[in-house]
Amino acid sequence: MELLLAAFLMAWGGVSADHPDATFEQVAQASIDSKTAVAQQPSPDGNLFDRLTPVDKKDPQKDAPKVKGIYVTAHSAGGSRMNTLLKLMDDTELNSMVIDLKDDWGYITYDTGNPELNAMDTTQKIITDMPKLMSTLQEHKVYPIARIVVFKDTVLAKKRPDLSFVNPDGSLWGNGKNPPDSFVNPYKKEVWDYNIAIAKEAAKAGFKEIQFDYVRFPEGFEKRADTLKYDKDERSRIEAVAEFVKYAREQLTPLGVRISVDIFGYAASVPAAEGIGQDFQKISQNVDVICPMIYPSHYSNGWFGAKVPDAAPYVTINGAMKDTAKKLDPLQSLKPVVRPWIQDFTATWVPGHIRYGKKEIEEQVRALKDNGTEEFLLWNAVNTYTPDVDYK
Repeated sequence: MELLLAAFLMAWGGVSADHPDATFEQVAQASIDSKTAVAQQPSPDGNLFDRLTPVDKKDPQKDAPKVKGIYVTAHSAGGSRMNTLLKLMDDTELNSMVIDLKDDWGYITYDTGNPELNAMDTTQKIITDMPKLMSTLQEHKVYPIARIVVFKDTVLAKKRPDLSFVNPDGSLWGNGKNPPDSFVNPYKKEVWDYNIAIAKEAAKAGFKEIQFDYVRFPEGFEKRADTLKYDKDERSRIEAVAEFVKYAREQLTPLGVRISVDIFGYAASVPAAEGIGQDFQKISQNVDVICPMIYPSHYSNGWFGAKVPDAAPYVTINGAMKDTAKKLDPLQSLKPVVRPWIQDFTATWVPGHIRYGKKEIEEQVRALKDNGTEEFLLWNAVNTYTPDVDYK
């Protein structure tokens, strides 16, 4: 496949992993410049070794369960919908929840009790009683994962434009959405430490794993990198992002929590995306769990031999997992647990889409199993999950 097409498809898969309801037009604006794509080659011994390679990497939770989980917003976690989601856990093989502790706007969703974080005035107390929530999760034997949206952070960007990207006229940069999202700068260690402080509070609250999302620069960043005003140094964008992941793991592993990162599914099928600073291998070697977002709706026509990948859930997931294995095999002992995000929503915006229900979800799970993958996460933005699914 030509690099130009591959790069565009990466953007199609990468826009809002986050938000699988992105329109085709929005994604087209976010296409990656293929000239900046970088292919990483393994060293003679098969490992990708450089200064980003972790030393003495060990899983802090070797006894962790095989996670089969769902995404849970802070509003669901702190509201009445939680009763329905807990029943889903009790009645099925599902055993985990990925809960927003720092959401897509950048709000911390509960009172951490940390005076430095509280002083930032970036907290919305959506989850009003965190100890009670954690106790309830424990009672229902739910493995708790804290989702922290890292560099997409409109709240912090507005409060601290010096930590973000500024237009030539001095205004804060925002993307084309309405209202626009802003990002903070992955080169800034202050941004790293802010997010890691939130993660440390999540660990203190009892979460077993920290899942970082939006670990990247804004989509299409290479087109504006030379016109926006922001702090940067000699590191490439790929290095800045991967170094954050490495640093985060070094800071958090002593607390006994696992580190996971969400990454778009196309990253396993194409060269590294210098534009947004994501390299599948460099990130994967520094996490305990990698979570590629392989929603069939995110692959455009023709991928993996499917005319409409959204309408071929088994074929699409099967192809995505084979590409993932090829990408990760060179990491050898540094290879993380692979726990993909799969689709429990209907992508009405995709031409030729099908309605997703019990059969379509089971087909995705079957494709994972056929590729030796036992773990997965279900995405539904409003947390309305399909009933009566066999997840075995």
